[in-house]
Amino acid sequence: MSMDVFYALAEPRRRKIIELLAANGQLSATQICDRFDVTAQAISQHLKVLLDSGLLLVERRAQKRIYAINTQSVMDMEEWAKHTLQMWNERFDALDRVLEEEKKKNAKNKK
Repeated sequence: MSMDVFYALAEPRRRKIIELLAANGQLSATQICDRFDVTAQAISQHLKVLLDSGLLLVERRAQKRIYAINTQSVMDMEEWAKHTLQMWNERFDALDRVLEEEKKKNAKNKK
């Protein structure tokens, strides 16, 4: 991937494009543009960012470009999120152990 997927998803219209494709499967550029109140050129730029990030796939059919979600990119993001959550949970588990040890020490010192 040449562009960060999270950068690509930071823009609300690009997230909406992903949501449209998730709900509808494949859509042409025209069908996507019709769902927005901005110029076709603006949507084209958003589609380019999403393509460059690897989040979308495009297929040419005659004069149309048909866009679809690149499921591998979505699975990669899911794996990243799971890994990050696991690391976060491990840190909380370690903190819980330290706090439990501190409670035991404090209880002994009070006796």
